[in-house]
Amino acid sequence: MSGQRIVIAGGGIAGLTLALALKRALGHAYAVILADPALAAPPRADNRAYAVAAAARNMLEALGIWGEVAAGATAMTEMVVTDSRSPDVVRPVFLTFDGEVAPGQPFAHMVENAAVMTALLATCREAGVELRPEGVRGFAADAEGVDISFAGGERLGANLLVAADGARSKLRALAGIGWVGWDYPQSGIVATLSHERPHDGRAIEHFLPSGPFAILPLSDGGRLGHRSSIVWTERKQNVTALLSLDEADMLEEIEQRFGLELGELALESKVSAHPLGFGIARRFVGERLALLGDAAHVIHPIAGQGLNLGLKDVAALAEAIVDAARLGLDPGSAEALDDYETARRFDTVAMGAMTDGLNRLFSNDATPLRLARDLGLGLVDRMPGLKRFLIREAAGLAGQTPRLLRGEAL
Repeated sequence: MSGQRIVIAGGGIAGLTLALALKRALGHAYAVILADPALAAPPRADNRAYAVAAAARNMLEALGIWGEVAAGATAMTEMVVTDSRSPDVVRPVFLTFDGEVAPGQPFAHMVENAAVMTALLATCREAGVELRPEGVRGFAADAEGVDISFAGGERLGANLLVAADGARSKLRALAGIGWVGWDYPQSGIVATLSHERPHDGRAIEHFLPSGPFAILPLSDGGRLGHRSSIVWTERKQNVTALLSLDEADMLEEIEQRFGLELGELALESKVSAHPLGFGIARRFVGERLALLGDAAHVIHPIAGQGLNLGLKDVAALAEAIVDAARLGLDPGSAEALDDYETARRFDTVAMGAMTDGLNRLFSNDATPLRLARDLGLGLVDRMPGLKRFLIREAAGLAGQTPRLLRGEAL
């Protein structure tokens, strides 16, 4: 096996961001190859949007990518939490968060998937990342390196293979790494809406009997002038019937949950649904293999932290690889990969447990439980110190963080 190479299988946001971070830091010392059959076509506009936390934004700024997506990003200036039965016309607000972790620094920005993917692909090409529109078929690793087989038949030796190939990771399965998880009896329905009144950067989370209904601010546009993304958690048995509705009936269902605050609504995208689940890999690393993003963990979208968890992986893995390489060590060695596992394991398990617990607590309409959680939300709302702590946690700025998440170059 030969070659100073790092191969990343999977061209989503996490895989592309890692490729860019490594190429920026390592330059010509290592070839960085990203392989994904989806690279054969340009990113298509879709209805996916993400909350990019302040720490993740720091990393994108440090990598020179934030300027490419900032024009279409929307700052979250406030977070509002309500808890009620869906037919309720008046929804009492139990908790509000100021959207800034510091003056002029929002805790998160909403970005649209296609815009981020387009910017990352262009910047990776400019930086010298080799983009291969094919998948990784298999690999064999030993103390000397990892021999990687591509779908087109070529084989290459590398120091490290990164599996960023999603929740159903083929490479994780080939490595024999176990998976602990379960499906929720829920699906996540997503769509982009326009509305006649401005959202003013306010994100709203309605906790309803079937699960959370999130309204997330997007940049202005659409037929009615202003736009938001919705993430609607619904019981699985209801989803097929909902998706079969025509546009008028679907809008009526959405309006019942969305409320009247932003005025008239219009659909700006197709409405799609995705099964929801929870899962964590038993190990995040194998011999010359690192799991990244959804290949390592999947969580409920209730806190909007799925992408941010993957970008934290990127920051930690990039730091472990670059630090090892600069010391003249093998970036695919067990020591370097152990540093990554140690950095990410506890945070991932903690976030997964929190989102699982919140979903179980708030996807329940039992009156005693609802009264107890509303009391808890009200108490948190009266504790500014705790609210500031929670905002910093959501922003990814609490505790010890990798350099990229602090906005520092590797």
